[in-house]
Amino acid sequence: MKSKAIHPAFLILGTIIVQMGLGTIYTWSLFNQPLVNKFDWELSSVAITFSITSFALAFATLFAGRLQEKWGIRKLIALSGFILGLGLILTSQVSSLLMLYLLAGIVVGFADGTAYITSLSNLIKWFPNRKGLISGVSVSAYGLGSLIFKYINTAFIDHVGISQTFFYWGIIVMVMVVGGSFLLREAIIEETAMNTENTENPQNTQDKRDYTVKEMLVTKEAYLLFIMFFTACMSGLYLISIVKDIGVQLADLNVAVAANAVAMIAIFNTVGRLILGSLSDKVSRLKVIASTFLITAIAVTMLSFVHLNYGIFFACVAAIAFCFGGNITIFPAIVGDFFGLKNHSKNYGIVYQGFGLGALAGSFIAAFLGGFKPTFIIIGILCILSFIIAILIKLPSRLKVKIN
Repeated sequence: MKSKAIHPAFLILGTIIVQMGLGTIYTWSLFNQPLVNKFDWELSSVAITFSITSFALAFATLFAGRLQEKWGIRKLIALSGFILGLGLILTSQVSSLLMLYLLAGIVVGFADGTAYITSLSNLIKWFPNRKGLISGVSVSAYGLGSLIFKYINTAFIDHVGISQTFFYWGIIVMVMVVGGSFLLREAIIEETAMNTENTENPQNTQDKRDYTVKEMLVTKEAYLLFIMFFTACMSGLYLISIVKDIGVQLADLNVAVAANAVAMIAIFNTVGRLILGSLSDKVSRLKVIASTFLITAIAVTMLSFVHLNYGIFFACVAAIAFCFGGNITIFPAIVGDFFGLKNHSKNYGIVYQGFGLGALAGSFIAAFLGGFKPTFIIIGILCILSFIIAILIKLPSRLKVKIN
């Protein structure tokens, strides 16, 4: 990497600030019931907002790489932060579900996804030999933002009401993301040092040249990774969107206790990102991923068939959140291992569509099948399928060499 006359610590700090601001959207379940109480909307109608946000977030990643090439990383992140904050500020004035979907869903999601994928990929490019750890640091900041703002947004809702909370939330997020963008610098990839020893572990190998999007899409591995990522995201995002309701309806917890599951998800999501991201630099990333699918399958099976109490409920929630956080961290590194770093934003943007589709799939499957338990059964089946894929998948069949 070429130095851009800035200390690496500032690059990391800027990315952390940006990602923390972006991650605040994971507190959405706190807003469902207050919006229902204020506008007398159906809970399911309000809750689908988060699915729309997640889908728009993923859709934005298809275009983010091209926008970064046109405007540069700092301008793009600053503009995204401004639009994200403005979307939340304007949400404080909504009085219809359509406007809620448009502003809190599409506008907020698109801005969030644009800044998320580009800031993450840019930092990975600066530290190519520590992809798992660096990815973990970046996306852990995203999770940390949701944890901190669980308490900030709860306090705002209690003291100023739901509409004003969106206003203050938007201002804070705008300041964080725009401010963090000034510490970022564009990473420039130079020729990577390589030798031809040992190709046993996928993260230790890479093709001699980077894949373009078109080249990646003719490989079967791209579609297998998509299936795995779709499964990982559906399991985590569906849980995030309705975890408080599961605690109340399936585990017979009161609302206040069930709301603690939001913090539980944020904590274990963040811990999973740090631990599994770092671990994936030391052992096979695919083995780590396979383990997370197996654990998630067990957890959702328990949520479906076991009589839930306080301990079992929170253990299952913690396990799913931990694995989801790890998967979100490791997949950017896996895409880099499989298809190179030069076009990482664009290539990962394709695979990342599993995030948006996974978010929508959970909600629609639940609506079609009529509840939490059937949805968890479907998720469990997909986790077993993804577990098998993770064990069997190999690098695309081109010349492979080890990265020093």
